[in-house]
Amino acid sequence: MPTRVKRPSILLKLGITASLLAFQGYLGYHVVTGTFGIESRREMLGEVKVLEARRAALETEIESYEHRIALFDPRQLDPDILTERARALLGLVHPDDIIVVPDD
Repeated sequence: MPTRVKRPSILLKLGITASLLAFQGYLGYHVVTGTFGIESRREMLGEVKVLEARRAALETEIESYEHRIALFDPRQLDPDILTERARALLGLVHPDDIIVVPDD
């Protein structure tokens, strides 16, 4: 009984090779331009630098506010300066105060 071994077709081998190469090209394209690809990473790193600079500016602003709030601490507050500033901000004077108006 003769047996014949069937060789795979060359077209099948070329088809599989072509499809694998196409899939590798697809993956390579998305490595470069995909959501988490090389170009997107570069953009994300730029955004990180901008956000870090913004964070540093906000931290400086927070520190200035904390310093201004610390000035209102009753253990460190001078009542005379507080009264003077409150009168200046509110535009009020005491009847016994002497007002000196500078000439412009």
